[in-house]
Amino acid sequence: MSVRRLRNLLLVLIATVTLILYGCSDEDPTSTSSAGFAGLGQDVDGFQDAGSNSSLTFPADHSAHPDYRIEWWYLTANLEDESGEPLGLQWTLFRQALMAPSKRPEPTPWAADQLWMAHMALSQGEQHQVAERFGRSHSQAQLNTTQNSQAGVVANPFHAWLDDWQLKANDEADNRDFDNLTLTAYSGEGDTRFGYSLTLTAEGPLVLHGNGGFSQKAANGQGSMYYSQPFWQIEGDVTLNGETKTVSGRGWLDREWSSQLLDARQSGWDWFSIHLEDGHKLMAFRLRGGGDDTDQAQGADYRSGTWITPEGQATSLANSDITLTPQATSAVAGRDVPTRWRLEVPSAGLDMTIEAPHANRWMTTSVPYWEGEVVVTDHASGEPLGEGYLEMTGY
Repeated sequence: MSVRRLRNLLLVLIATVTLILYGCSDEDPTSTSSAGFAGLGQDVDGFQDAGSNSSLTFPADHSAHPDYRIEWWYLTANLEDESGEPLGLQWTLFRQALMAPSKRPEPTPWAADQLWMAHMALSQGEQHQVAERFGRSHSQAQLNTTQNSQAGVVANPFHAWLDDWQLKANDEADNRDFDNLTLTAYSGEGDTRFGYSLTLTAEGPLVLHGNGGFSQKAANGQGSMYYSQPFWQIEGDVTLNGETKTVSGRGWLDREWSSQLLDARQSGWDWFSIHLEDGHKLMAFRLRGGGDDTDQAQGADYRSGTWITPEGQATSLANSDITLTPQATSAVAGRDVPTRWRLEVPSAGLDMTIEAPHANRWMTTSVPYWEGEVVVTDHASGEPLGEGYLEMTGY
C-alpha cells in the first residue's frame, strides 16, 4: 500500500471518528445534554473561547486559531459567464481541533491535532458539482511560514490551502495582503473535471459583525468571532462539463471561529448573504432554537444580522430587528427544505422575498447541508432587488 493511500485512509478514519463523536447524535436537539448541530454546542472543555471582551487584530486574525475548536474561511460568489448566464460557486476551508491545547502531542511527521476539510461547489442551471477533501496538520505548523504542511493558513502573505486547493495573496499585487487574492481549486479528470481559477479584488473594507467582531449566537451569550469581506469583485475562469468559461461577478468571504458556536438546543441555521443593487449588503441568520424565553416561547429561534452601507459602515441587527419566515419548501435529498423566504428588517426599510431558482443545491459532503444562489425581490411588487447566497444546515 502506498504512503499516499495509507494517509488518505487515515484521514477518512479521523474524519469518521470526528463525525461519530461530534456530528451524529440521536439525542433530542432541545435537550440541554445535546451537542447541537454537528457537535457545535459542546462545552468549551479546555479550548479558548470567543467572548464579547475579545478583539480582532489584522492581518494576524486572517490566519488560523488552533486554540479554538472550530474555524472556517468561507467564500461564496454570484457570477455570470460571457453570455450573461448566472453561475454560483463556493469554496470553504474548515479547521477542527482534535484535542485541547494541553493534550497536544509533540510535533512529529505522524502527529496531528488539527483536522482540515475543504469543500468546493460549482453550480449553473440544474448542474451542481460538489467535491470534498480532508487534511491534517499539527498546530505548530501554523507558525511555519514556509507552508510545507498538507493544510493550513498563514496571514502574511495570506495563504489558505489544502493540498493544491488554495486561496492566497496575489503575487502580482503591490501589497500582498487580504485585499488581492487568487483562488484555485479543481476536481475530477477529463469530461468530469470542474473547478475555477479566479482573482478576487476587495472594493470595500472588512466588516465586523456583532459587538466589535463577537457575534452572539444564542440568548445565553455564547457565540463566535466573525467578520466578512463582502466587497469582492471576482474575475477568472471556471470549468464545468469539460468546458471553460470566463466569468465575473461578486463574492462574499466569511471568517468565523469559536469553541462553542451554538447552544445545545440549537439544531441548525439558515444564513443569508445579500448583495442589493443599490450597493447595500445584508447578512442575516436564524438559529433554530436558543432564543430568549423571557419574550419568546420555549425553544424559539435566535436571529441576528448586519446591515452594511455601500461604503462599508455596519449596523448590527438584533433578534427583534429581523423577521425570517419560510414561504415554501422543496423536496431535496429526501428532505423538505425551505427555498423561498420572506425577510423583513423594518429599520432598514426592507421587506424582501428571497428565493432559490434551483432547489438541487444539496451539498453531498460528510456533514451534508444545503447551499446555493438566491434571487431577491421586493415582497409587495416583485421588483428585482439583488442576489446572494443561502446556507441551511441541520435539515
